[in-house]
Amino acid sequence: MQKQSSIIIGLILIVAGILFLLFQAFPGLAPQIDLAVHWPLIIVGIGGFLLLGALFGNPPLAIPASILSGLGLILAYQNWSGNWASWAYTWTLIPGFVGIGIIIMGLLDWENREKLNDGFRLLIISLGLFVVFGGFLGAFGQFWPLLLILGGLFLLFRGHRNAKKNDDSDQPLEKHS
Repeated sequence: MQKQSSIIIGLILIVAGILFLLFQAFPGLAPQIDLAVHWPLIIVGIGGFLLLGALFGNPPLAIPASILSGLGLILAYQNWSGNWASWAYTWTLIPGFVGIGIIIMGLLDWENREKLNDGFRLLIISLGLFVVFGGFLGAFGQFWPLLLILGGLFLLFRGHRNAKKNDDSDQPLEKHS
């Protein structure tokens, strides 16, 4: 763990040093990178470095990596569009980011394979909440009733499939003589 932390911190320092060296070597480059506009990309970058740590031997780092990267992307969208009111429903994506991290961790670590279902479940719940909150809070405009219809159809089909599965399991087992 100590070795992996040193590698991640070392990579962050190297990239930061390269950026500062570029800014000193090419003074015209710094004004083109406006941190007032692009600051969320710093958060995405930190998430990217954590993802590298997950890929190079510490799979649990995938969870904070996906959370930071996802939050950075949300903040980048809000900062560039000025749509800060979207936070009223985009916060529902955070459990989905955790789910993505669990999925990545499960794919990288054979011992955590059983957690893949948990990750997918979190992702589905998060997307469902996003659709519901976004629908009621105006993210989908006049089409939010269609989301209710789709949700109802999903529940009907799922209920029908589960009922059919239960009917099949109620059949008595044949005894072979």
